[in-house]
Amino acid sequence: MELTRGDSLRRVLRAVSLILASTVLSEVVSAAAATTRADFPEGFVFGAGTSAYQVEGAWAEDGKKASVWDTFTHNGYSIDHATGDVAADQYHKYKEDVKLMHDMGLDAYRFSIAWSRLIPDGRGAVNPKGLEYYNNLINELLSYGIQPHATIYHFDLPQALQDEYNGLLSPRIIDDFTAYADVCFSSFGDRVQHWTTVNEPNIEPIGGYDQGYLPPRRCSYPFGFDAVPCTGGNSTTEPYIVAHHLLLAHASAVSLYKRKYQAEQRGQIGLTLLAYWYESETEKPEDREAAARANDFSIGWFMHPLVYGDYPPVMRRNVGSRLPELTPDESARVRGSFDFVGINQYGAILVEADLSQLKRELRDYYGDTAAKFVTPPFQSSREQLRSREAPWGLSKMLEHLRTKYRNPPVVIYENGVGHEPDPSGEFMYDDEFRAHFLQVYIEAALSSIRNGSDVRGYFVWSFLDVFEILFAYRFRFGLYGVDFGDEQRTRYARSSARWYASFLHGGELRPVATSGDRAGFYSMMDEQAPGPGRKSPCWQWQIESTPDRGKGDCIRVGEPISGGSERLQETVAARLLGRSSGLDSIWCPGLSIE
Repeated sequence: MELTRGDSLRRVLRAVSLILASTVLSEVVSAAAATTRADFPEGFVFGAGTSAYQVEGAWAEDGKKASVWDTFTHNGYSIDHATGDVAADQYHKYKEDVKLMHDMGLDAYRFSIAWSRLIPDGRGAVNPKGLEYYNNLINELLSYGIQPHATIYHFDLPQALQDEYNGLLSPRIIDDFTAYADVCFSSFGDRVQHWTTVNEPNIEPIGGYDQGYLPPRRCSYPFGFDAVPCTGGNSTTEPYIVAHHLLLAHASAVSLYKRKYQAEQRGQIGLTLLAYWYESETEKPEDREAAARANDFSIGWFMHPLVYGDYPPVMRRNVGSRLPELTPDESARVRGSFDFVGINQYGAILVEADLSQLKRELRDYYGDTAAKFVTPPFQSSREQLRSREAPWGLSKMLEHLRTKYRNPPVVIYENGVGHEPDPSGEFMYDDEFRAHFLQVYIEAALSSIRNGSDVRGYFVWSFLDVFEILFAYRFRFGLYGVDFGDEQRTRYARSSARWYASFLHGGELRPVATSGDRAGFYSMMDEQAPGPGRKSPCWQWQIESTPDRGKGDCIRVGEPISGGSERLQETVAARLLGRSSGLDSIWCPGLSIE
């Protein structure tokens, strides 16, 4: 049959597209297949985490008293007026959770100690029931061979200290925090080898004392968050004062640990920072300078004094006298006060310069930064938290720490992605987007290690669904889901939990496949084999629970699968864009694409 020029052109283009698609998909598969946990350095730790207020519940049980988060949520300031009164109820279900961790294959679990559970009034008498709970949790973890990684302070300041002297605004917090840390070290340090003093001290001062959307809701006009009426505070000074006290409290606790406990207990101690990477929106010099400035104001706020003994020069210039001074003794104590640095890394934020801010006489933290966020963190549109993968942001942050801050040992203590729950209350079983997100960040961490970064561990946020600090229960980050509508807070495994378990048990990093309903969970096998009646080989997929197929059958693109209306209609474009709809991630590279 004679072909027209148009027909010929279409065939040529189609052939080229197939070759390109085959090449790209082959590279994607081979790159993923090349990575297992054995590729990481000996002693590298894989884990997952939560924090006390967000997961424990039992808010006023067994002698525990209120924290600032209890007060904040009970006054209706959280999204949907939600509280952590019960949360995921780990206080009563820790044995069940530790068994799930063991089954998953976690090396370590990151948790925090609730200050007002252990020392209800913030200082003074220790609560025996609080002591018993954390001893039980730690012992349960160790009985399964799981390392406890304990955070001493994760946002939940005892309300008693807030009422007595305004909490973090007073230098009195330094001694009280050190005494609290002393109780932790003496009570648990014989078994806990990994300590974090403070979680995200570079974000709590902004949320709680500049914008006012976190406890204790202090801010001043015109700087408060849109929905927050500012009734007390000073957004121009208090964030810097609070951060200063947190830095000194950290250094004091580290000094105590090294002087009194480390030689015998042989543990490690550090702090954990929120570590978004700020990237220039354009190549304009002023925008590149804005990105560097934003990184100095964020990660450098603490890393610079920890490594060099003072705040970053750009902060000294822009903030001026509002930035507290470190005395020579304080500088000496702060400098080098860490064995490792924890980072909580969720991606990248694009910024542009906004130098007009520096002309204003009245400025807060963001005005001093003089940068405009093009992509604000954690925007709340429906698909936002699924789509913003930026593993290069992790790579650049680790390189920044390596080159600017003398390559400290780093533990990635939080990395994860959330989803909005189904309004009908249906469980989210199939979260291929989360498995893919974690996969590309794990690969980025390994690449950074190969480039010389001293990364020691990687933890998923979160092990299970929790009360989220910014979203309450509107977004879920858990590998395990929690039925918050059930008094028993039933746990259920998502496909990402099975994927992570497979990786931790020695499987390769490969795309995870999901079903559109609860019937089937699929895992890619290592072998290539022809399926029954097939002429060309395709990747073999093990079918674990669909009724009409046997294990080892091979599924073709476009072939219907039981248990739902989905068809496997994967296209190159959809795969490369990272779309996920039901079973669209199952494909056979040996088959033609129509």
